[in-house]
Amino acid sequence: MRMTSQDTPSPAAGHALADAPVPTPPAARAAAPAPPPAATTWITKEAGNRRLPFDPARLERSIDAIHAEFPQLEIDGYKRAVLGFVARKQALSADDLVDHLIREAEARVDLAAPEWEYFAARLYLRRLYKRASRNRFYDVARKYGSYVGLQESLADRGIYSNDILRAYSKEELEEAGRLLDPERDKLFTYNGLYLLATRYLATDAARNVYELPQERWLTIALYLMQDEKPRERRMQLVGEAYWALSNLYMTVATPTLQNAGKVGGQLSSCFIDTVDDSLQGIYDSNTDIARVSKGGGGVGAYLGYVRAAGAPIRGVPNSSGGVVPWIKQLNNTAVSVDQLGQRKGAVAVYLDIWHRDIEAFLDLRLNNGDQRLRAHDVFTAVCIPDLFMEAVERRGDWYLFDPHEVKQAKGWYLQDFYDEKRGEGSFRSKYQELVEDGRIGRRTVRAIDLFKRIMVSQLETGNPFMFYRDEVNRKNPNKHCGMVYSSNLCTEILQNQSPTRMIQEVVSGDQIVTTKQAGDFVVCNLSSINLGRAVVQAEGQGDLISDVLERLVPIQVRMLDNVIDLNQLPVPQATITNRKYRAIGLGTFGWHHLLALKGIHWDSKEAEDYSDALYERINRLAIQASMELAKEKGTYPAFPGSDWHTGAYFRERGYNSPEWLDLAAQVAVNGLRNGWLLAVAPNMSTAQIAGSSASIDPVYSAFYYEEKKDYRRPVAAPGLSLETWPYYEKGAWKVDQFASVRQNARRQRHVDQAISFNLYVPSSIRASVLLELHLEAWRQGLKTTYYVRSNDIDVAECEWCSS
Repeated sequence: MRMTSQDTPSPAAGHALADAPVPTPPAARAAAPAPPPAATTWITKEAGNRRLPFDPARLERSIDAIHAEFPQLEIDGYKRAVLGFVARKQALSADDLVDHLIREAEARVDLAAPEWEYFAARLYLRRLYKRASRNRFYDVARKYGSYVGLQESLADRGIYSNDILRAYSKEELEEAGRLLDPERDKLFTYNGLYLLATRYLATDAARNVYELPQERWLTIALYLMQDEKPRERRMQLVGEAYWALSNLYMTVATPTLQNAGKVGGQLSSCFIDTVDDSLQGIYDSNTDIARVSKGGGGVGAYLGYVRAAGAPIRGVPNSSGGVVPWIKQLNNTAVSVDQLGQRKGAVAVYLDIWHRDIEAFLDLRLNNGDQRLRAHDVFTAVCIPDLFMEAVERRGDWYLFDPHEVKQAKGWYLQDFYDEKRGEGSFRSKYQELVEDGRIGRRTVRAIDLFKRIMVSQLETGNPFMFYRDEVNRKNPNKHCGMVYSSNLCTEILQNQSPTRMIQEVVSGDQIVTTKQAGDFVVCNLSSINLGRAVVQAEGQGDLISDVLERLVPIQVRMLDNVIDLNQLPVPQATITNRKYRAIGLGTFGWHHLLALKGIHWDSKEAEDYSDALYERINRLAIQASMELAKEKGTYPAFPGSDWHTGAYFRERGYNSPEWLDLAAQVAVNGLRNGWLLAVAPNMSTAQIAGSSASIDPVYSAFYYEEKKDYRRPVAAPGLSLETWPYYEKGAWKVDQFASVRQNARRQRHVDQAISFNLYVPSSIRASVLLELHLEAWRQGLKTTYYVRSNDIDVAECEWCSS
């Protein structure tokens, strides 16, 4: 067995010591003091095996030590409340006492004293340090034990993989351990720290604490940099990655946060499958989606190739059940194959607005109607061309077709075309060709009636999501290699797609050999910049220091690129696609937090201009970083002929400044490492860990109460203070959604993929206003919109939607 470090005994010894009760020596029992008076509260420890009389002075000293960091907080009332609670108990476990200390601190969070959230975090940190030190056998005063010992012990227990121990020498791991900075634990709010500790830190099967927050960041850094060369530079890159993570300047995607350095699991969040119109293809896709879901990934499934209800099968008319039965199968898969036991699988299904089954599709999640035709556990999304939106505007007719019949009669699929320019292009000419071809069956509906069904479903369920396919494909930098038919679960990933098809299946001896033509099975690797810390930081007495983007983005791009090579993907065609395009999705969160810190109102023209300028800069830094990586490691295989290569990417976005022209020329010569670079995901969990606002969304409210089982927990916007309150005062349902659309359109210009963009509307919104909001999103050039989140608020308070 491997020798462990001094403060970490062997696994067997650790379990024995951790589980055994601590006996009281005979001498100690003989010398024990007389029992205290009956009114004394007893504090029980170690699962009730040890009991001590409550010592108020000791508790007060502990509280005072934390209060010294937050002298502005009124502590006397807090102490009285805690001591009064203890006095009312005959016996109280130490854990319950800490829980009450935390709850009492949280209850005091308000506009005048938001620091109570950090006070509560300090209490929780002490608990984590104590438990880790007990389980790993080191002095709690050190806060962190030996990092080498942690790696060795958890690898022996089968919690960590052996990758880091194989890749790094003991001396390198000791050097890495010296990077650990416990002071950075103080950056966490209680809510963020609790989420990180309970979901992501490495524990054993009994949920005993071993890994601490800074060790999770360091393990991710070591894991992602393990193959970097030369070795002399590798530790510098580990240090940069740890710096970025531990300062909460960025976060990695949830699967990377969960699985890096551990046994099992993959590192990517987002996958997109294109379902073939064949029995084999449909069931193969179902299996692939199940495998992705098992590994913790969310899936988008494009069903536009699947024939409509009533279509012939092998020449027999009216044989097909259409897309709904297959979606119900995916619904069952999403429920039965959950994501690592933590939550049910997450699948979004996409269908074209001209597909003959679109009406049944739009009703899939409704609560009324025939429940045999419903699928409540998948998310729906509609693929919409410009031509349909134009028909909605003019209240024109719209025609629905069966893709199988179109293919049989015309030799092509309608979805394989898009309008190359606004108002003209190959899609509308092909669509018109179908309309004029009398051999092709169709159903005629009013475009506005279809849109009404979309809006009814959105107000009831939040779905369908909207995917504006023409704009997506016009702005696709890799259109030379394929098309984008749909997006992923969260509508921010846009990459080339194609179905995987069976070529042959033959028996060879006692083996069955299957040959498939791999399609483009999209996988994307995500991480996000914390705008509230990386762009603006408060230091000292409110002074602002410069941002860290110039240093941050290059290490972030490198980390994402390394995920591609380290990932153990559950679907082989995903591995092929991943290496062909080497796509990454660098995103952001904390937009509203950043606006509040900078004193910019959400609805202002200044916010729109700032969105434009900031995301242009992030885009330029990401392209620069990927180009530098290409010089070091080579370009992605599909780079030749791409819009990056030809310069069309830069011309189409009006990047005409000398700085941009110079970068475009360099990219043409040196290439890019990654075929897609930017995507802004919802990232609510990781934003919560980092103590900021989610994605590019407005906060729900500056201050509100969250109902828990037996208490109400106050929730304050990040960085809430008397100074930032005016910029948070309008919550998500009161900020002008048309301003949000304009702001997001300015941002979208610089994002080569898409943005998870929610619309926040009152449930009583007039249909005409919601329709105009969607039309404005399309006119402004948004590629996708995510949920329509409706809420029962007083319409009189909704200035933007009542005019």
